[in-house]
Amino acid sequence: MNPSLDLNIGLLAPSNEYRSRHPTATRPMPPLRFLLTVTTLVSVLHYYIGARLLNSLAWPDWVLWAGWGFLILSTLLQPIAFLARRFRDQTLRDISSWISMTLMGVFSSLLVLTLLRDVLLLAVAGLDAAHVLQADFTAIEKNTALLAVVGALAISVIGFFNARRLATVVKIKVPMRNLPAVLHGFRIVQISDIHVGPTIKQGYLSRIVDRVNTLEADLIAITGDLVDGRVSELASHTQPLAALSARHGSFFVTGNHEYYSGALDWIAEIERLGVQVLLNEHVQLSHDGATLVLAGVTDYTAGGFYAHHQSDPHAAIAGAPQHAPKILLAHQPLSATAAQSAGFDLQLSGHTHGGQFWPWKYLVPLQQPYVAGLHRLKDLWVYVNRGTGYWGPPNRFGSPSEITCLTLVPAHE
Repeated sequence: MNPSLDLNIGLLAPSNEYRSRHPTATRPMPPLRFLLTVTTLVSVLHYYIGARLLNSLAWPDWVLWAGWGFLILSTLLQPIAFLARRFRDQTLRDISSWISMTLMGVFSSLLVLTLLRDVLLLAVAGLDAAHVLQADFTAIEKNTALLAVVGALAISVIGFFNARRLATVVKIKVPMRNLPAVLHGFRIVQISDIHVGPTIKQGYLSRIVDRVNTLEADLIAITGDLVDGRVSELASHTQPLAALSARHGSFFVTGNHEYYSGALDWIAEIERLGVQVLLNEHVQLSHDGATLVLAGVTDYTAGGFYAHHQSDPHAAIAGAPQHAPKILLAHQPLSATAAQSAGFDLQLSGHTHGGQFWPWKYLVPLQQPYVAGLHRLKDLWVYVNRGTGYWGPPNRFGSPSEITCLTLVPAHE
């Protein structure tokens, strides 16, 4: 249930393109087996929530019926989140995705708060047994159960509205060494992890594009995970990208979700919309007489899908002018070590969503070196965008979405 881990049956399975090119490759767990495993686990966890918050307390009958009814409904609908994209009917696919993904978010918060409640109760019981305090354990049990339910609903409702509203513009100044004077104030607008798909459509993307265009960027960077679905399903919903406007144009690098969704088709479609895709390569931008190198790499995991897409920051910078400022677009922060050794000055990434909603941001460091914001790795600056959309549950609590406006300024050395 952690958005940063990208757990989705439709996303775990390689695309048909990948399978045709890698007939002997090791494949993940078959979908049916995976679905049965997930359904069993989800059922057990729902029962755990019910047993801890409902069965052990003297609630009125209607509360018990309503509580267990919700948990049973949620259990039955959770697998739909993994199957909805296979439905042929678009309306059914979208409605079922909305319901199942929303319930997934509620379930996630309920589970976390139930676990935290049990830890608290265990601590109180231990202190009571040690005669450190005297507690009305029955009252504490009931009050904390109610608090867990109210807390999960509050996180879900607030997170829903945060997810659906237009991303906030975050303005960042990045101090660059040896920055030519004419590049002082050079403005890059970064968007990332929009995830156009079951619950994010053309209207959502149009509002992002309109806001980006008001920032009068020198260049626009899209750092991957633009889509969750095939070109045939989503081409009309990504059309607003054609309206992006910046002095030096718009640039895109692939994220892991592009590879789950047919990366080769999406690369062609994004270029058709007028956005330049950088695949382990760079361009030299001439800005009022100064040169700025902008490079892009394929997703950190891309080599597992196509051998010729192996992510390679060193290849991306090969042949670039030695003394020009060098910026890398790389979907995952994990690319930073190679980017630093390759000689880049700034890396722009996404992927983490900043954890998307509480408490998952505390687990992201298990997977990525940086969660969100501006960081330093020796001579390399790394900026991690929290995501301009969301993935999975329409929920953003404690980690708001963002459109990043980065301004290059000289470093005071």
